[in-house]
Amino acid sequence: MITGNTRILGVMGYPVAHSFSPVMYNAAFAHSGLDWVYLAFSVPPGNLPEALAGLRALGMTGANLTIPHKEAALKHLDYLTPEADLIGAVNVLRIENDLLIGHNTDGTGFLQSLSREANFIPQQKKVLILGAGGAARAVALTLARRGALEIVIANRTQQRGVELALEVQKKTGVKAEGISLEPEALAAAVQTADLVVQASSVGMYPQSEAPDWFKPEWLSPSTLVCDLIYRPRPTRFLQLADQRGCLTLDGLGMLLYQGVQSFTWWTGLTAPVEIMRQALERWVPD
Repeated sequence: MITGNTRILGVMGYPVAHSFSPVMYNAAFAHSGLDWVYLAFSVPPGNLPEALAGLRALGMTGANLTIPHKEAALKHLDYLTPEADLIGAVNVLRIENDLLIGHNTDGTGFLQSLSREANFIPQQKKVLILGAGGAARAVALTLARRGALEIVIANRTQQRGVELALEVQKKTGVKAEGISLEPEALAAAVQTADLVVQASSVGMYPQSEAPDWFKPEWLSPSTLVCDLIYRPRPTRFLQLADQRGCLTLDGLGMLLYQGVQSFTWWTGLTAPVEIMRQALERWVPD
């Protein structure tokens, strides 16, 4: 029940109607006996400054940020946690003493998903990341800090991938390279990778196509292939990887574990992980 004391949180993105974050968080709040509610807010890029100011003005408790706001929000916040500062992107906000505080749970959420759902440890592994946006930043820097041997970032705008690779090297000391989507370079990177992470928005609902610049025949069955998208489930990209005999992992685990960490950061309580998982699995269509 919504009351006069209900605390409001939400996710800001564009588009955002596909998000299952409200399902996950509202189940967690209800189970924990919290008079809190979580909504989805469609915020076009040009409206982000006003939307963030509105969080503060309305006395909201916090919010998540998704595509395309994770990097753009930085300059509008009052304070960043060390994790958000290192990654250079935020996916979760908290309003505290009228201050907008930005944090990042994407990278550590992805790491938990790798460990718990694929038994994958990044130490001494070669990683290829497709995309160079906010989620890609979190994944690249987190895996580098956790001992990855090499990070390759392939992006349609190569310079953006190069800049992220240089940042990874500077902040972690791990070898990193930015490449284009040119077939020869991309094929070589895929063939030597232990882990391939699709971190772009290609194939996200209501789209359903795989990236047209990626050839599944480049994949080895020993490669772990992840897509950070969780709707459709599985994505066409993961279907093609599965046909090659690869172990695959969709974005639902990352959504769950970044949400678990966000819940605790907001509430100070231990998150009801299985309640959140069950809510997602009940609502996210196969």
